[in-house]
Amino acid sequence: MSVDSDSSNPDNAGSNNDVGADRVFDAEGFLRTVTDRPGVYRMFNAQEDIIYVGKASNLKNRLSSYFQKNLDSPKTRVLVSHISDVQVTVTASAAEALLLEHNLIKEHRPRYNVVLRDDKSYPYIFISVRDEYPRISYQRGARRAKGKYIGPYPSAGSVKRSLSLVQKLFRVRQCEDSYFLNRSRPCLQYQIQRCTAPCVKHISPEDYAHDVAMSMKVLEGKSTEVIDKLAARMEDASEALEFELAAKLRDQIGNLKAVNDLSNTMRDREDADYVGVATRGGQSCVQVFFVRNGTNLGNKAFFPTTPAQSTSAEILNAFISQFYLEHDVPREIITSEPVNDSQLLQEIFSSRANGSVTISHKVRGERAKLQTMALTNADVSLATRLASRSGMAARMDAVRELVELDDIPSRMECFDISHTMGEATVASCVVFNAEGPDKQQYRRFNISDITPGDDYAAMRQALTRRYTRLLKENADLPDIIFIDGGKGQISVALDVMKELQIESVEVVGVSKGPDRRPGDETLILCRQKTEKQLNNDSAALLLIQQIRDEAHRFAIAGHRSKRAKKRQKSSLEDIKGLGPKRRKALLTHFGGIQKLNKAGVEDIAAVPGISSELASRIYDELHPGGLLPKVQSKE
Repeated sequence: MSVDSDSSNPDNAGSNNDVGADRVFDAEGFLRTVTDRPGVYRMFNAQEDIIYVGKASNLKNRLSSYFQKNLDSPKTRVLVSHISDVQVTVTASAAEALLLEHNLIKEHRPRYNVVLRDDKSYPYIFISVRDEYPRISYQRGARRAKGKYIGPYPSAGSVKRSLSLVQKLFRVRQCEDSYFLNRSRPCLQYQIQRCTAPCVKHISPEDYAHDVAMSMKVLEGKSTEVIDKLAARMEDASEALEFELAAKLRDQIGNLKAVNDLSNTMRDREDADYVGVATRGGQSCVQVFFVRNGTNLGNKAFFPTTPAQSTSAEILNAFISQFYLEHDVPREIITSEPVNDSQLLQEIFSSRANGSVTISHKVRGERAKLQTMALTNADVSLATRLASRSGMAARMDAVRELVELDDIPSRMECFDISHTMGEATVASCVVFNAEGPDKQQYRRFNISDITPGDDYAAMRQALTRRYTRLLKENADLPDIIFIDGGKGQISVALDVMKELQIESVEVVGVSKGPDRRPGDETLILCRQKTEKQLNNDSAALLLIQQIRDEAHRFAIAGHRSKRAKKRQKSSLEDIKGLGPKRRKALLTHFGGIQKLNKAGVEDIAAVPGISSELASRIYDELHPGGLLPKVQSKE
């Protein structure tokens, strides 16, 4: 049961009919009308788009928390700043609210919700146990056929590996029924010893049923039990002088023991999923290890859409509810950290699974190792996704659409400037191609002869030097140039392109938001003469952020190195005509830089190899702004 309440109704306080206009949501008036019953709330922006869906056991308390004066969460502050309307749906219970929330998130995919994009069903292994010669096969989708289902497996690959194992061990058929029923002689699988040819009765139904039973036990994680039974049969065969059968059983036992040693088995009969989450660079990964009957069936990585500033706890909580409301629930869900709504989720999952389901994060021993493994794999999968070629191709294509290029860009360059109060200014140029960063093509520019701290002049010098050289060398120009900066830096870049008559290159500015948070960047598209803010899960934005961050890192590294060298450098090194040998002679003659600072021009000129003119330059460098006494030449 649910009851809708619309705050835009004229009878509701806080209503406003000028949808789309700039206005401040009347939170105080709205909260006076909100019930304290459980339900779901939907938040809208000025364009009437749903930007967030949430649930609450007490709607009044939960919604009041959004409109406090001091909000700790930056994400919540941004969300609240976009609220133009709030609608609530009262439900009979908190459990019903969670189910409704799940359906609304799935339907509308609001911008500020964590959204799991996983509509696929998961594969199972199916055994047609009612047939005289049962078939073991791959099954995805609805489980309508009568028989035994084992799974779910995280991927088709893990199913195929398991099928290959049991086919090698017990030679149970996997062919389609139509193929099986129309055979008059054994097929190739029999010839390569992957089937016992039940289609032409080369094996009795009783012996075949035994092989099927053994296959099912192996798939269910009962390998130890199977090994014991095979060992007993092997002894019986040896005593009966059936040495060929005994050798076959011996080989099966050896193969099973090898598999048992390699497999990651947990507690006997354990039916659990281990869930770990990692976040980085505005993206997140949830890794799930599927354990059924004490056997690790494999793992799968999920990459939900997450709003900026989402915590791992928020992502984990959203994933658990969305994923297991769509898929089969194990008896236990073990997470890398606590789940906020664990008690409510346990009740709902238990009712759906017709048995007790628990959610926990405190485990020990081998279970703690697998819990840690899930967390580690989440981090590794996220790093791999960010750097993968396939991921790069998708992001490159997204950038192509953004910049409106005809083809995917083959080369992109990004510039950034780094200095400390104008000291040791360095410009960086990083290069990305279809495979990602091309670090051999990276370049740094030591910026000189500009007003310290003038970023515009530094950018002009770096761009001019870079593309003048490329033009002289007839080298390939980039398809896109990204400039880390706002309209001022963009104006400089366009001027340089105009001066060098480079028209084929797209110039894109990457301007940070007011709080410099990832995801708030404004992209300045020069050719389209527009500015865009992309969603923080945009493939194009993620690639641009990666390129910008790499340019920033490379510039800072160069600046720090140059600054350290400069601060360790002797002031004598900048004097023209004063090489290493003469510097050594000076310092040896005076015993150090302090006594040299106190020396006059004539004293300096007395050092062998130092002319009167050079002595004057040295004195001038050591005493900037001072009066230089005239001295006669030593000659």
